[in-house]
Amino acid sequence: MTPTQQNTSSPALTNTRTLVGRVVSDKRTKTITVLVERRIKHELYGKIVARSRKYHAHDEKGEYKMGDMVEIAEGRPISKTKAWVATRLIEKARIV
Repeated sequence: MTPTQQNTSSPALTNTRTLVGRVVSDKRTKTITVLVERRIKHELYGKIVARSRKYHAHDEKGEYKMGDMVEIAEGRPISKTKAWVATRLIEKARIV
């Protein structure tokens, strides 16, 4: 195979998992905690129930604040608990 025929993978073509959730903590430097909630049908009873999980995501600039709706993408492990990166802001937090 010649160098021009090699398979070059661009970042846009990779299959990265992305999740959407709400920032519940921004107290740590360069890290946010994102609560991702999903609704599933119960196996036995058929009722729709909410399941949630918290993910630690890398926020290099510290631009996301508590209450913001953000999209996170899976990435390389950055620390023991952090392997997700905040990619974009979906909705700014409402002031109450």
